[in-house]
Amino acid sequence: MEQAQFDRVAALFGEFHKEFAPLFGRREVQARGEQYLRGLLVQQTDRRNAENVAESIDGASPRALQRFLSESPWDTDRMMERLQRYLAVRLNAPDGVFVIDETGFPKQGTKSVGVARQYCGTLGKVANCQMGVFLGYASSRGHLLVDKRLYLPRKWIEDPQRCRDAGVPQQVGSQTKAELALSMLRQAKTWGHLDGTWVTGDEAYGQVPQLRDVLDTDGWWYVLEVPSNTLVWEERVEVALPEYSGHGRKPTVPRVAGDGTPKTVRQLAEEVDGAAWQQLEVAQGSQGPRVYRFASLRVWESRDGLPGRECWLVLRTNVDGTEPKYYLSNAPNDTALRELGRVGALRWTVETEFQTSKGETGLDEYEVRGWTGWQHHITLALLAGAFLLSLQQAWGGKDAPDYAPADQPGAARTAAETRVQPRGVVPVAPGHTGTQRARQTLPRQTQAQTA
Repeated sequence: MEQAQFDRVAALFGEFHKEFAPLFGRREVQARGEQYLRGLLVQQTDRRNAENVAESIDGASPRALQRFLSESPWDTDRMMERLQRYLAVRLNAPDGVFVIDETGFPKQGTKSVGVARQYCGTLGKVANCQMGVFLGYASSRGHLLVDKRLYLPRKWIEDPQRCRDAGVPQQVGSQTKAELALSMLRQAKTWGHLDGTWVTGDEAYGQVPQLRDVLDTDGWWYVLEVPSNTLVWEERVEVALPEYSGHGRKPTVPRVAGDGTPKTVRQLAEEVDGAAWQQLEVAQGSQGPRVYRFASLRVWESRDGLPGRECWLVLRTNVDGTEPKYYLSNAPNDTALRELGRVGALRWTVETEFQTSKGETGLDEYEVRGWTGWQHHITLALLAGAFLLSLQQAWGGKDAPDYAPADQPGAARTAAETRVQPRGVVPVAPGHTGTQRARQTLPRQTQAQTA
């Protein structure tokens, strides 16, 4: 890459930082923010903790960056609002979808805020880890993580002293992961920058009926994955109070009138006629068209053994019939199957973002224990991802492409180790050239420039 191109990348980074710098507060804090953000992008050989970031940025010191993370009072909510506003002109499209998901951060010891033995998808087993719940946004123009929440297990909430020691704000109470996801969706709607009515997520969220109820009440259309043993009714049945026999208490709980019983979504999928399945292309991936088999039917949710809200049951398999998935959706009854399938299939975008963010911007490479440090590092990692997206769009002169699903060949890989080059530049996103964000480089700033 020629020097003129390096200069262009540096200029774009300067413009990007100016967009967010005022939210850091004082000038010296703004400078620390610029250094840390730059370090997340150029440090590829070692973990992106404060010490290693400082070594890759002239004029930075580990102590100053650690204090910037753990003690600076800048507000991450304001930063997330500005991030979503910044991304609106780059990602907004009529087909925009919000994606909710979580990822684990394996940790040792017991001091790191929110750490506990819990299922960690990153490791595929129960382990000592922190859990972050994230909001993604995906459209035909690209996708990115746009908000975050740290999940606090009940054992943390029930130990006020432990929370105080970790700097957890007093107003933070017990919230499930579904409630954290809902709070981010509501916040995004309040800010109003990102366009979208659709929501999708995996079965960890789809299996929570209260979440589906609130999404429906709040005006969202969801396509949420549910477990194969989820019960639904395939036809409307009458419900009534049993006739009072004249003895004992009068019945107060309605029951199904007749012999109808609910079925699992897996049972219904097995009963669907082969002709009802459609093979649909839902997106263009880096390995070519992403094609699945879909079918849908109208059903009624089962609540405490009784029929509930009418909804769509969306069924999906690979072209060869393997890996069945099941979704419930409250979308209008005239919604096309292709649209239902497209929305549900977009969940992979957030998985890919987890993988690329951990590889390219150090999402999981922090070494902080407290609440403030976690919030600050994760926020800056999301900002770094936004810069890579904007750089890709500016560099390529087109909208961001569709990436391969994280569970398919060609998915974005963890950034490869790269040494700082003699001219003071380092690839921002080294690795697999066919699937990652476009390889870019960022000039290393000198001490004189940071003064």
